[in-house]
Amino acid sequence: MTETPTEVRGDSGPATAQLVASRVLDVPDFPKPGIVFKDLMPLFADGAVFREVIDGIVEHHGRESFDVVVGIEARGFVVAAAIAYATGVGVVPVRKAGKLPRAAYAASYALEYGEATLEVHQDAFTAGHRVLVVDDVLATGGTAQATLDLVERAGGTVAGFSVLLELGFLNGRARLDPRPVHALLTV
Repeated sequence: MTETPTEVRGDSGPATAQLVASRVLDVPDFPKPGIVFKDLMPLFADGAVFREVIDGIVEHHGRESFDVVVGIEARGFVVAAAIAYATGVGVVPVRKAGKLPRAAYAASYALEYGEATLEVHQDAFTAGHRVLVVDDVLATGGTAQATLDLVERAGGTVAGFSVLLELGFLNGRARLDPRPVHALLTV
């Protein structure tokens, strides 16, 4: 596991932030040289920690504040499915271009190390559906902004946005303003 700083911070308090930090591995030069990838697979693999993290997100938003959960490809799927199961709501994937079989809305955006396009089915939401959007990491905010825009374009209302880990030095939160961001750990 990565060494964690003595003082960690996150929107659900230091204990939750420390829990997430204790299960993050730094992988240098992935997916490109100069990038330090934050690998959350150890968190997903630890059942007790994963449950506590999911429960923390549900507690933050409240079980009655959303009708469906959107997970952003790919690790966001893991988080979204767990939250949906815990709250008894549905889950909708936002996928990379070309992966959805029916008519879809698309949004292209810049990443910290390239460009990408995301899609959501045009019929993913009914008018007024309250949508909780989740992902594993918030970096520059491009992926999150594209997803939030897709949710609204498809007829959903963004009820919240949560991530396990925010890379604060990349200022993704500012890009999403005025929408609130909930990050369990900010580094």
